[in-house]
Amino acid sequence: MLPIRDHNPSTRKPYVTHALIFLNVAIFVSYYMKLGDPSEINPFLAQWALVPQWVMNGEGLYTPLTAMFLHGGTMHLAGNMLFLYIFGDNLEDQLGHIGFLAFYLIGGVAAGFGHAISDPNSLTPMIGASGAIAAVMGGYLLLFPRAKVDVFFFFLVFFRIFALPAWIVLGVWFGIQAVNSAIMTADSSGVAYWAHSGGFVAGALMMIPFWLSQGGTGFWRRTHGHAPNPEAKYPVSRSSIPSVRRRK
Repeated sequence: MLPIRDHNPSTRKPYVTHALIFLNVAIFVSYYMKLGDPSEINPFLAQWALVPQWVMNGEGLYTPLTAMFLHGGTMHLAGNMLFLYIFGDNLEDQLGHIGFLAFYLIGGVAAGFGHAISDPNSLTPMIGASGAIAAVMGGYLLLFPRAKVDVFFFFLVFFRIFALPAWIVLGVWFGIQAVNSAIMTADSSGVAYWAHSGGFVAGALMMIPFWLSQGGTGFWRRTHGHAPNPEAKYPVSRSSIPSVRRRK
């Protein structure tokens, strides 16, 4: 189940969203050749990745910021950038370019510290933009709970695109992160679930003052939970697998 786009067109060019995507890709390309060589990648991660024990001891306090621009592989990068592309432009549209950049960076740093606090003795480096992007998703959910999000659903030979409201798509995503945060550690799962769930909550909380400034529930009544501009229309594709009728 993979979100591929939303139906919320933005009214201004999302320069910051595009710049963040470009920067993440460029940084990844700059060290891509080191990934297969532990003698090169390990010192690199030791300098720039977030290591919870070090951060909790007051060392490498800059790493919650630098770690959000690093990724462990092409699929890690592609998945994060897809989510940023889908949800980032609408928040940038509402907050403005500088406001959105500050929101993104603060959300990512909050997610990083949330991860460190959740497992303060861990020496496993954490990298990835997912904490910052989770903050974007939390803010998006507060502003546009009923915005339509197209989700690609694949199960064995069945595949189809469904248009679902954001509160379902993002609510399910957050629920998965919260459950996994409670039962797994990053060391055992390889995924920083606390960064995801913490970033999501941080993003929703940071968005509350802006939401209130727009009228709070009055903003929802005016927009019906969608972006305050005309909704984009996309055809919803059906599975190309032919159905087999049951004989009587």
